[in-house]
Amino acid sequence: MPDQHNPVARQLLHIVFGGELRAVDSVEFKDLSKLDFVGAYASYDEAVRAWKSKAQATVDNALMRYFIVHAHKLLDPDGDGRPG
Repeated sequence: MPDQHNPVARQLLHIVFGGELRAVDSVEFKDLSKLDFVGAYASYDEAVRAWKSKAQATVDNALMRYFIVHAHKLLDPDGDGRPG
């Protein structure tokens, strides 16, 4: 978010996706072809809103899980603004 010291917010790419897991104590998906890619978001706050909406909509299915991937950390692991 922009502030007085940084008028242009840095884009921090986050990807939200989910799907049905093989077991409740696993992060292995039952069928990768059925993953639900919710979207890509420029801030963590935006990603959390999308994640929360999807997670709440599927609360009745214990095997359905949604995740937020901090893609900006994969693309720029040093945090210096240059690709890793």
